This record gives sequence, structure tokens and C-alpha cells, in this order.
Amino acid sequence: MTAGGVFRYTLGMDLLKKLDELDERFKVVSTLVQDPDLVKDAKKYKETMSEFGHLSEVTELGKEYRKILTGIEDAKMMITAEDDPEMKEMAREELRELEEKQPQMEEQIKLKLIPPDPLDEKNIILEIRSAAGGDEASLFVRDMWEMYIHLCERKGWKYENMEAQETEVGGFNKIVTSITGKFVYGTLRWESGVHRVQRVPATESQGRLQTSTVTVAVLPEAEEADIDIKPGDVRVDVMRAGGPGGQCVNTTDSAVRLTHIPTGIVVIQQDQKSQIKNKEKAWQVLRARLFDLEQSKLDAERSSARKSMVGSGDRAEKIRTYNYPQDRVTDHRINLTVHNLPSFMMGNMDDMLDALNVYAKEEQFKSLES
Repeated sequence: MTAGGVFRYTLGMDLLKKLDELDERFKVVSTLVQDPDLVKDAKKYKETMSEFGHLSEVTELGKEYRKILTGIEDAKMMITAEDDPEMKEMAREELRELEEKQPQMEEQIKLKLIPPDPLDEKNIILEIRSAAGGDEASLFVRDMWEMYIHLCERKGWKYENMEAQETEVGGFNKIVTSITGKFVYGTLRWESGVHRVQRVPATESQGRLQTSTVTVAVLPEAEEADIDIKPGDVRVDVMRAGGPGGQCVNTTDSAVRLTHIPTGIVVIQQDQKSQIKNKEKAWQVLRARLFDLEQSKLDAERSSARKSMVGSGDRAEKIRTYNYPQDRVTDHRINLTVHNLPSFMMGNMDDMLDALNVYAKEEQFKSLES
């Protein structure tokens, strides 16, 4: 038997063992979901139903996988025992088909073995900021923001701008947007990091290529129950708004600044004319930042989990390059390059996002095996 054959056999045995364990767990969870008292605890109900749905899918794949393995063994026995040449050939053909399906099914199961992250269903707060590159960086912030908005429109997600710091050239030094919809964080969670653009700026008269960077932060939106913020830990200041904003700017104390004393995180919200609305949005952003900080600490403590992530998620990590002269987008974490940059910037980025999520799950599976 070849080395590949040995690996395939071992992988099959490991998967069967894991599937047997999950079958037993599915029996337990199936009993739990029938308990009428379960609905009394909303959090436990949600977690249990999520696990039930996940295990249902895995057990169905397991049934299909076992049928394939049984079919392979039956076909091999028929090839050995059958005297009729025509029957032997039929068995060989069936064996070929089943052996082609086996690795495909194993890949499906491997990806399904990773339990869904409850954070994946959360809405997000998207922050995009200019980094290196001056005016050109601010213009690319706008381009990036429009790219994500196009994606939102394609997926039917809703979005609302919470803060925007415009520049004189028509870009943004910073823009913050809340995005709500199905599987938003699960889709965009790996977008956090430094995005680099290489192009000739519209502001460049000599036609010279410039490299600029912007940073993206994807923060899972936190409910009040997700994060415990002590009232005494937050200082609330109200002030008059500054910058563009209409007739109420500098005439009413509508702007709100929240300072989280233990961490030093400061959130300023002044886009709305209403102090109440600004305060509400400021708390929304503060909760998201503190929740993200807490999740980052948990990830750091689980060293094996860090291996499962696509990169570290560090805001300083350069994750992607948008090269306009070469019409390409390259993600450096998975060494994937796609072309047709104009289409990508119109939000047609599903191939990249899917590849990142598949890679992350594969890495998680490796960490489970080690």
C-alpha cells in the first residue's frame, strides 16, 4: 500500500472514531431539546439548539460516509471473489467512483467537525482608518468603505454610518459603520488588519506609483449581556460638536464622549443632532471595542486556538495588497491572488472571503488533531 493509502486509511479510522463520539453526543442533545424547561433559559436554549443543528448535519454526513466505506469494502470483496469478468469490471467501476467520493466526503466532514462559532452570527461595527499615505490613504479608505457597502447590498445586509471624518480631497481619515444581517461577522471576521494599495494617485501629477495603507477593524457587536461594564468605570462628557454637521453644530451640547477608565478606551460620537442618539451609538461602539478586547485576551490565552486563526488578527499585520497596475488583489496570509480588481472593489469578493474561512477551519482542524 502506498504512503497515501496508509494516510487515507488512518484518516478514515480517525474520522470514524470522531463521528462515533459525535453520534453519542447527538443522542444526548436530542433528549435535551425535548425538555420543556429548556425554553425557560434563553441563553441555554439558543446554545443547545445551535449544537443540535450542527450535530444533525454532522451525523447525516457520517451516515453517507459510512455507506461509502462499506461500499468500498463490498466492491473489493466482489473483485476478489467474483469469477464473472463482467461483474468484476462493474465492481471495479463502482470502486473507482466510491474512492473518488471518499476524500471529498472526508473534506466536507473535516470542515463540519469544527463547531460553529457563536460570534459568527453577530452583527459588526466596521472601522476603517487611513494609515500611511496622506491624502491617497484617505481616498482608499473611501474606496474600501464603498467596497464593503457594495458587498452589503449584494448580501442584503443593512448598514448605518456612525462616524465619518472626511478630508478635503473627498476621502475619509476614519469611517465607522454598523452592519447587520445574517452571518456578518462570520463572513468578514478575517478582514481586520492592514490593507495596502499600490497605484498612481489622482493627486499625483508626475504619474508616480505610490504605496499607501489603511487599517480595518471588524468588531463583533456586543449586547449588554455580553460584556459587563461597571457604571463607575465610564466617564461621560457632553460637549458641542465640531466640524461639519449643520446648524446645530457648536450651538448645542450634542456630542458625547465616553472614557472607559480601566482600559483608557475613548469613544466620541457627534454625527447626530440628538445627544441621546449620540450617547446610544457611543455605548454601542464602546461595548464592541471592550468585547473585542476581551475576545482577543481569550484567544491569546488559548495558544492552540491562535494557530487556528488566519493570521493573528493584529491591527498591525499587513494582510492584503491591492495592486492597480497589475490588476490584482493578493491576500498574504493564504497566498491567494485574484485578478479583475475593479470587480473586487465592487464587492465581488466572495472567492477571497470563502477561501479565508475554509483555510481558518482547516487550521482549526489541524489544532484538534495535534
